[in-house]
Amino acid sequence: MWQKIKDFFHKLLISNNEPESIALGLGIGAFICVLPLYGFHTLLVVLFALMIPKANKIAIFLGTNLSLPPTLPFITWAGYEIGRIIFPGNAYPPLDLEFFRHFDWKRFGDFYYPLFFGSVILGLLCGMVTYVLAVNIIRWKRYRKH
Repeated sequence: MWQKIKDFFHKLLISNNEPESIALGLGIGAFICVLPLYGFHTLLVVLFALMIPKANKIAIFLGTNLSLPPTLPFITWAGYEIGRIIFPGNAYPPLDLEFFRHFDWKRFGDFYYPLFFGSVILGLLCGMVTYVLAVNIIRWKRYRKH
């Protein structure tokens, strides 16, 4: 049984290890980590890993680690602000101390709507930037080894 587990992880480590596949996995992970679907990121990792077989599975998981507790407020703020830009008007106030003082869970939908759509755009941008940076760094590192 241990040999089967060991073989599974070995296969997982060596599959899709081309620079493009690793970078694709990291980009997908960066996209997932920005989405405000808190508690569902692991499920999304599994779904994307199954839906996009060319992506490196471990890289998808590692890419989601960009949203750690210290970065989460900045990611949330950026996603919300992008959402405010794409849905103009005064319906969505800026995130400031006053907003949170008067925050009511009845208004959560009003907060979440621009946050979700802004985060999708931010996630796509983060995913693309992560892909481009990762593929170039991996290629450079591999080139230097040879």
